[in-house]
Amino acid sequence: MSTSARFTLPAVPAVLFSIVSVQGGAAIAKGLFPALGAAGTSSIRIGLSALVLLLVVRPRLGKLQAAQWRAVVPYGLTLGAMNFLFYCALARIPLGLAVTLEFVGPLVLALSGSRRWLDGVWVLLAAAGIALIAPWQGTGLDLLGLGFALAAGACWAFYIVLGQRTAALLPGSVAVTVGMLVATVLVLPFGLAGGRLLSLTPHLLLLGAGLALFSSVLPFTLEMQALKTMPTRTFSILMSLEPVAAAVSGWLLLGEQLTPGQWLAVGFIVVASAGATLTTARPQPALHGE
Repeated sequence: MSTSARFTLPAVPAVLFSIVSVQGGAAIAKGLFPALGAAGTSSIRIGLSALVLLLVVRPRLGKLQAAQWRAVVPYGLTLGAMNFLFYCALARIPLGLAVTLEFVGPLVLALSGSRRWLDGVWVLLAAAGIALIAPWQGTGLDLLGLGFALAAGACWAFYIVLGQRTAALLPGSVAVTVGMLVATVLVLPFGLAGGRLLSLTPHLLLLGAGLALFSSVLPFTLEMQALKTMPTRTFSILMSLEPVAAAVSGWLLLGEQLTPGQWLAVGFIVVASAGATLTTARPQPALHGE
C-alpha cells in the first residue's frame, strides 16, 4: 500500500476533522490576541501558512501568465481581508457568533438570483438569526465586532466567486499558495504597524505555527481531499454545521457562554444554510472562511 493511500481519510471524516481543526485553530488565535493583537495574529497565521505552502507546493511564480496574475491577486487580497476581518471580530465577540454571522455571506451568495418561495424561507430564517444576535436591548455584544463578522462574510462570498475563477486558470494548490502570498502582503503591514510582532518570542512563534497548521494547512488539505470524491452539495451541507461546531468549541475551549436566544440564532442560520444548499441548483463549495 502506498504512503498516500495509508494517510487518506474517507471524505466525511475528512470534512469533520477539518471543521474541528479550524475551531481548534480559532481557540489558539484567541489566546494569541493579548500578546499579538488581531492584526499580528492574522499576520502570523497567513504568513506561516504561505511559507509552508511554498515549501510543499513550490509554485513557479515566474511562469505565471498575466491572466493568471489578474485572477489570483484579487483572490489573495480577498483571502487576506477575510481572515483579518474575522480575527478583528473574534477579538470582540464569541467564536460561535463570529462564525455564525460570517456564514451569512456564502448564504446570500447561494440564494442570490433565486425567485422560488422556498428560498424565501431560508432568507427569513437567516434574517431572524441575525435579529436574535443583534444587541437590541443592551446584550453587551460589541456592535463593531458584529460588523467585522458580517464584513468577513461578505469577503467570504467574494472569495468563493474569485476562487472559482482562479481555479479555472490555476491548479487549486498553486492558486491557494500564491493567494496566501498576496494575502500576506496585504495583512503584514497592519501587523507590523501594531508593533506587537517585534515582541515575538519562540513560544509565541510556536503557537503561531500551530495556528497556521490547524487553521489553514490541515483544513485545506483535508477539504481538497474530500472534494475529490464528495459531491459539492454534500460537502456544503456538512460545512453548514460549522457555526454549531464553533459555538461548542467556544464553550469548551474558551469558556464562552451563549444565551438561549443566541443558540437559537445559530440554529436558524445553520438550518438556512443547509436548506439553501439542498434547494439551490448549484451549491457553492464554501471552503472555510475563517
